Amino acid sequence: MVKNKVRKNNAKNCEIILDQLAKEYPSAKSELDFTTPFECLIATMLSAQCTDQRVNMVTKELFAKYKNPKDYLNTNAGQLEKLIKSCNYYKTKSKHIIEACKILVEKHDGTVPNSRDTLMELPGVGRKTANVVLSNAFGLPAIAVDTHVFRVSNRIGIIEAKDPLKAEEQLMQVIKKNRWSDAHHWLILHGRRVCKARKPSCEKCIVSEWCVYYQKINDGGAQ
Repeated sequence: MVKNKVRKNNAKNCEIILDQLAKEYPSAKSELDFTTPFECLIATMLSAQCTDQRVNMVTKELFAKYKNPKDYLNTNAGQLEKLIKSCNYYKTKSKHIIEACKILVEKHDGTVPNSRDTLMELPGVGRKTANVVLSNAFGLPAIAVDTHVFRVSNRIGIIEAKDPLKAEEQLMQVIKKNRWSDAHHWLILHGRRVCKARKPSCEKCIVSEWCVYYQKINDGGAQ
């Protein structure tokens, strides 16, 4: 793994920042509704460019009708599209879900693998989705870098990365492995509730004391 330069001052303060976020979001977990690794996989695939709330509305009916990968093979893209139409990119997602289910049945006896590389062999499953499944469905340590995690960790100054892969590598350096999954959820919730993309609520932020972005604002620097 390529190691990336991390800001020294924030790497040192990372534990303090995470401790504060842990206190602020003590029950942080995935906001997607699922009961099995397979449901977690499907819900996560649907969540791309779509809110968790919308996905949960869709999967309530979807999971009642389709219980396992074989069930999806008894339908077609058009039928599935009708059920997930309110999700963005529903046509592509429908195609990927059916193709992924076919692979799960043919190569994995209908079970979801707990290997990142194997998960990423499924259509529509990238590194972020694979990490979400590993963390939430199997309880394995992983950091899924979505838009919230990428924005918040860079903005606070925990990392200094220009793309999600480098962000993941840096986060894995500065965060202890046993906190990877929790940190993922803390950063997501902080991004949704406080450190928003367009207008962060710095006055409400419990980590502003250690935040590079906030320091720049107070010093009159560029936002």
